[in-house]
Amino acid sequence: MKQLTDDRMKVFFEKLSKYIGSNIKLLIDRSDGKYCFREKKDRVYYVSEKVLNMGSMMNPDNIISIGTCFGKFTKSGKFRIHITSLDYLAPYAQHKMWIKPAAEQQFLYGHNVLKSGLGRITESTTQYQGVLVFSMSDVPLGFGVAAKNTTECKHTDPLSVVCFNQADIGEFIRCEDDLI
Repeated sequence: MKQLTDDRMKVFFEKLSKYIGSNIKLLIDRSDGKYCFREKKDRVYYVSEKVLNMGSMMNPDNIISIGTCFGKFTKSGKFRIHITSLDYLAPYAQHKMWIKPAAEQQFLYGHNVLKSGLGRITESTTQYQGVLVFSMSDVPLGFGVAAKNTTECKHTDPLSVVCFNQADIGEFIRCEDDLI
């Protein structure tokens, strides 16, 4: 496990700030200890320093994963967030979108959210803002990018896309080989 380089750290934190804003510092300095981000084979892991110190006693070739995978870097240098980070980012989300029960299944199959499936949206959401998608009963379902701002969402056609799907909990079944 190695630390992220400055370039990769910048790309990674820009992606995280798209979803949780300045709450990134709350992920690192927690009441139950210090946490950090480490990289192995282009994947970024979120791990406590206590576990990281224990893992340093092992041969690095024998470690497949340590901590929670937040995502991976593509060959072009972009960061792709994984659904495994959803439980850590959901409490800190600044922009949220709630979808109706009838639209949940379509979202979990990897489709975008239409206006007809939109239940609520955070007031100050701008176009192309990263949002966390929740069910109407506040269960986090995934990540998305707002296709329209809040006011446009209220006055748009029912069949127009209001959120582009980035990752959803259905990926656990669809892409289980790639999530490690």
